[in-house]
Amino acid sequence: MALLNRITPCLWFNGHAEQAVTFYTNVFENSRVLKTTYYGPGLPVPEGTVLTIDFELDGNPFTALNGGGEFTFDEAVSFQIICRDQAESDHYWGRLTDGGQESQCGWLRDRFGLSWQVFPEELNTLLEDPDPERSHRATQAMLMMRRIDLDVVRRAADGT
Repeated sequence: MALLNRITPCLWFNGHAEQAVTFYTNVFENSRVLKTTYYGPGLPVPEGTVLTIDFELDGNPFTALNGGGEFTFDEAVSFQIICRDQAESDHYWGRLTDGGQESQCGWLRDRFGLSWQVFPEELNTLLEDPDPERSHRATQAMLMMRRIDLDVVRRAADGT
């Protein structure tokens, strides 16, 4: 018996599930489409239209649903991409903001309206520094940013 994942995010799209999955699987390495289902006859959507797509992003399971326009994404839910370094963070930031919108503190909305937080893992170390003054300076620097610039946060933490 195959082991099932206990939690799989289901992303609701208004007819754009195929485009979104193609976009996301091109942004993230180790990604693939697993299964696609289609609407059948007698439904309010044309027969043969994509209903769901099960896919993986960097090995993590997701489902995309063409559910209609009743629901949209908002910033109450976002996906974090904790990156190895500044270069990887910049890579994902650039890819996901292409056609999307920058926000603050490493947050963005992609072209489909889905929210992401993109930052190098060292950011957490700086924000959680045991020296409260270093932590405060790092936090203040981060709060002024859209895309996280780790060098600027480091210098702020150091007081330089």
